Amino acid sequence: MTKKTILLVDDTHLFIEQEMCLINRDDIEMLVAHNGVEALKKIVEKRPDIVFMDLYIPGMDGDRCCNTIKSDKNLCHIPIIMIIQGVNQEEFERCRQAGCDDIIVKPIKHLFFTAQIKRYLNIQLKKSTRFTAPLRIQYNSGSDPDRVLSNYSVDLSTGGMFIETKELLPIDSPLNIEFKLPENGRSIKCSGKVSWLNHPESIKNQNLPTGMGLQFTNISMDDKNSLRKFIKDQILGELVTKTNLREEYARFETCLVSQQ
Repeated sequence: MTKKTILLVDDTHLFIEQEMCLINRDDIEMLVAHNGVEALKKIVEKRPDIVFMDLYIPGMDGDRCCNTIKSDKNLCHIPIIMIIQGVNQEEFERCRQAGCDDIIVKPIKHLFFTAQIKRYLNIQLKKSTRFTAPLRIQYNSGSDPDRVLSNYSVDLSTGGMFIETKELLPIDSPLNIEFKLPENGRSIKCSGKVSWLNHPESIKNQNLPTGMGLQFTNISMDDKNSLRKFIKDQILGELVTKTNLREEYARFETCLVSQQ
């Protein structure tokens, strides 16, 4: 299987960890560089399929690094997505002058990030497998860290969860999240944010109660792997149960037929 390679260039470890968590597939290899010089070296050596590069990075600003890449006939085909801090016309112009392929603005929305990957790598990114999981979750908002809230999740994936609550927080509210996996008691602690609301006056999903969709924004790879294993084990357990029930039903029908 040929892997696609994505290079993330940013000196902010939080951004790197967040985006690496969002894209975690066997057919995608994630590379990291924390400054422009390191980025240029990795692009020359690894020839990534796409590069996400912050405008402001140590050693060599992102626009200068981008211009160097686009001026090289052996590298100019590599898509460079520049990342800027906000809607600033000067920053936009610097990126355009450098010859970048596209520009996205921080804080990066998962939708925008994955849209660029789909567009330039021509691959489909499936949504995370969600599993019905009534887990007790504690969380507090970054704006009020002393106020700890507690609710139950409705479903769970490696990228986030939906919780049932009538105490709705604004979208994009930063959160500190903690919950335990029932199988092994592992405590999962991560940062997150409110990604969407199922408001009683504006229901987005009729199959879910009033509550909030939470996105994990900074979760360690160990915790993410534990989540993945937990979800996989639960789904496999459900499949085994359903298979056993089908077999029992088939045997029951056979007995009925033999008694007629």
